[in-house]
Amino acid sequence: MNSEGRYEVVNHVIMHNHDLTRSQWHYLHRSERQITEEKREAIETMQKSGLSSTASFNYMAIEAGGEENLGHSKKDHLNYCTRLKMKQIEGGDAQAVTDIMYLELEGDPNFFFRFRLDEKGKLRSLFWRDSMMMEDYGIFGDIVVFDTTYRTNRYNLICAPIVGINNHWNNCMFGCAFIGDEKIESFVWLLQTFKKSMGGKSPISIFTDQDAAMNNAINQVFPDSRDRLCVWHLHQNAITRFGALKRDPTFKKTFNYCLYKCVTVVEFETNWRSMLQQYELIGEEWFTNVYDLREKWCPALSKDFFSAGILSSQRSESTNHAIGFRANRATSLTDFYRLFKGTIQRWRSTEKQAEFSCSKSVPSSALPLSGLLKHASEVYTLSLFRDFEEEFGYSIATTAKLIWKQENTEFYAVSIDEEPWSAQRVTYIHESQTVSCTCKNFEASGWLCYHCIRILHLHSVNRIPEQYIKKRWTKSAKSSVWNKLENEKPEEVQYTPWRQTMARKYYNLILKSQSNEETRTLMEDGYAASVSLVDELLASLNVSNTDDASTTETSATAAPETSATAAPETNATAAYETNSAPAGFFAVRLVGACFFSGGPTFSGTDASATFLLRRFLEVKVFNGCLLPSAALSFTSATLLFISAILPSGFSFSLAFSCAILPSGFLFSLAFSSAFFSTSFSFLAASFFNFLSFANFCFLLVTTCG
Repeated sequence: MNSEGRYEVVNHVIMHNHDLTRSQWHYLHRSERQITEEKREAIETMQKSGLSSTASFNYMAIEAGGEENLGHSKKDHLNYCTRLKMKQIEGGDAQAVTDIMYLELEGDPNFFFRFRLDEKGKLRSLFWRDSMMMEDYGIFGDIVVFDTTYRTNRYNLICAPIVGINNHWNNCMFGCAFIGDEKIESFVWLLQTFKKSMGGKSPISIFTDQDAAMNNAINQVFPDSRDRLCVWHLHQNAITRFGALKRDPTFKKTFNYCLYKCVTVVEFETNWRSMLQQYELIGEEWFTNVYDLREKWCPALSKDFFSAGILSSQRSESTNHAIGFRANRATSLTDFYRLFKGTIQRWRSTEKQAEFSCSKSVPSSALPLSGLLKHASEVYTLSLFRDFEEEFGYSIATTAKLIWKQENTEFYAVSIDEEPWSAQRVTYIHESQTVSCTCKNFEASGWLCYHCIRILHLHSVNRIPEQYIKKRWTKSAKSSVWNKLENEKPEEVQYTPWRQTMARKYYNLILKSQSNEETRTLMEDGYAASVSLVDELLASLNVSNTDDASTTETSATAAPETSATAAPETNATAAYETNSAPAGFFAVRLVGACFFSGGPTFSGTDASATFLLRRFLEVKVFNGCLLPSAALSFTSATLLFISAILPSGFSFSLAFSCAILPSGFLFSLAFSSAFFSTSFSFLAASFFNFLSFANFCFLLVTTCG
């Protein structure tokens, strides 16, 4: 305290007498936390791939060797991911997703989307499909599964994926939509838009759930299509409504038999009544309504329309809830579209793998691959071959009885041994190899039943008749699409393997170098040098292309007589003025690159020096002519002198001598100089260095003279 009664600073000790922070907390300070541009790109890439924010942070932390080495905290990471999402939906989520679709349209001219807004300007309905979906619909569009049970978004919009079945019995997407309600008017708009996007083609069968509004819309838009109920939904609804039956092990078996296994109408009616009586379900409203709609789901009553086997097998479950969207009620439209694209990519990757397997492998079978079975293995995909193999196995256990014969037509009764109720009537015509069965399996599924196979085998038919090979089930069903894609292969795809290989190599090199300060410095310096050389190379190539284009254009427009008279004088002067500066520039850079060449560590510089040398030798001087041999000798002597003095430049001068110099003496001189410099005495090295220097001086005098 001074004389005035105030405190006054009289001394300041700069050194702290305590630790400012613990060393293990150092990385948590704000000054040490930063999300760099490189890390931003990595985070965005992982987010696009579907990784959650936490998963991407854990990956980057493991890659860096721990959170303390990452350079930012988990909170920073999560905040940045949140900002990314907010940026994506800036200006409105609906506007963002429509902007994304306009971008899709730029990359895919056949991309199709439509949307509707309500009176307040809010999104009411949205539909989209890409070009591959249109191609798939053209081949596999005979069957459509239309499901509206998804409400996985924050706006409670109904997601309505339109799914089909490809030749491998896998799902393929035909389109997807969001609608605001389940009114007839909304479904009509959606189906009309879908039909328009597919060129007006109608499916044979459409599988839906028990929605009256949807059924009415289908009857309006696709009057010639058969509206069918999905038996998987019927099964789930039965268990949900009658939970007590779920504990009964026999109910599921009995109900499934009515849904899938009944072949004849009499068999279905008998089993249905027996089920209602056994489980006391007579008078239950839900079962009564399902029975009234039996023509839409019962296989015995739906044989006249193609259903791809969905009604008669458990595979109906694979066409529903197989989309696998990892979405919930908090998912935005932009996030949903990203998840949707990921699902489609996964489906198409599975399809490519299945196509590859069919083209490279032969199916195995417990039965001898001969006759009809061998032919089936050649034409059908692996999945469909299993269906045909099952029918073929049943045919072995059947007996065929000739009922009567009329000219070239024979009538048989085919049944499984000890199961007379399974008998079906089969008609066979010799001349055309026409076979038909009352079970109508081919009409409903697209492959022959075991009744028909038994008769064909009986008549020694070793190949499936062409009229009974449905192309949608064959290996070549999509060959035209693959050929088209092969011809339209993007140009950038050819660079992808090289880019991935180089990225992995540099990544491994970075991991190897990150623990040492000197190696890190070396990597950073090498990166800066590479960036500079690449930029200069690209710039020179662009200038060269521009000059060539302008020269071609000038030559095409100039008059013949003007070119003949004025061109020699103009070219002679202009070439000297234009190219003298680049010649000097490349010469200086060439020498600098040679000095910079530091042996194996900087082997990339030899390539850059080679580029500079090539550019230097291509420069036109001396009245438009190429460099004379004297200048070439001068250049070679300079390089040999460098090689003699600096052994690190040997690799470049050796490559240069092998490629350009015709003189074996100069090459042997350079080689001997480098060889003796590293293996023998200093005196021998000095002697050859002196010879190289003398040769350099001699050629220099010759060139100047």
